[in-house]
Amino acid sequence: MNWITNFVRPKINSMFGRREMPENLWIKDPISGEMVFHKDLEENQFVIPISGYHMRITGKDRLRYFFDNGSYKLIGNPQVPTDPLKFRDEKKYIDRLKDYRSRTGMDDAIINALGTIEDLPIIATVQDFAFMGGSLGMGAGEAIVKGFKTAISEKRPLVLFTASGGARMQEGILSLMQMPKTTVAVEMMKEAGLPYIVVLTNPTTGGVSASYAMLGDVHIAEPGATIGFAGARVIQQTIRETLPEGFQSAEYLKDHGMVDMVISRLKLKETIARLLRLMTKQSVHVSDMSRAKTEDHVDKTG
Repeated sequence: MNWITNFVRPKINSMFGRREMPENLWIKDPISGEMVFHKDLEENQFVIPISGYHMRITGKDRLRYFFDNGSYKLIGNPQVPTDPLKFRDEKKYIDRLKDYRSRTGMDDAIINALGTIEDLPIIATVQDFAFMGGSLGMGAGEAIVKGFKTAISEKRPLVLFTASGGARMQEGILSLMQMPKTTVAVEMMKEAGLPYIVVLTNPTTGGVSASYAMLGDVHIAEPGATIGFAGARVIQQTIRETLPEGFQSAEYLKDHGMVDMVISRLKLKETIARLLRLMTKQSVHVSDMSRAKTEDHVDKTG
């Protein structure tokens, strides 16, 4: 046994050698290319401070940032058939579901929760893109309906955060049936006279944008979010025309009347709380009114 080689050198290396750093310690800004410290980014709700680029976040992070003190109560999702069509592509659908459930710790792409924002009790429904691209299948559809039914029974407004690539192909027609089912749930919410606010995040596409995502009382989008039905390339190839710059972006849709507001994630909570007070005819804080006038003035003056 060589004492210097086997003991002394490793000891010196451990003291002065290069330490392994976590892979996600720094994150690159997709717009400016600058590196951002992960901890700073997390404290800023994963909005890059310099460029304002909104990164995708998990459903649970979304709830933690949105609710007062990050406190909320989860609502269990209904049970549905796991693999109704016995579908298989590169791998069995049931195995794909097991993989995503293991990776995300979720039953499906939808999370429902009860909590408060600025002391207002609400239901929040979050679509998590990390679970099969937030695709809409039977499980997600039933969970969305459960969110609406809970909001009605609890007499609370519902805020729904969308993020999806569309219908889940592995469930075929059963996936498409979730579009009218969720639309009926929206109508039930409106008949109950309860506010329904949609926050469109990146991306919101396919059958989701053709159903509950565009049926809210107010539509808010995060900056830079892609929102549409078919992909821009498919549309361009179909109509054989060059699409306008920024087509299907949140800002483009706001300019053309499809979206009511484009709001930074950092201001979503206060904006939605102010809207809900107005919609439920509650007293609006004086600070809310002055802030709204200031923001309106900034919008008009650029």
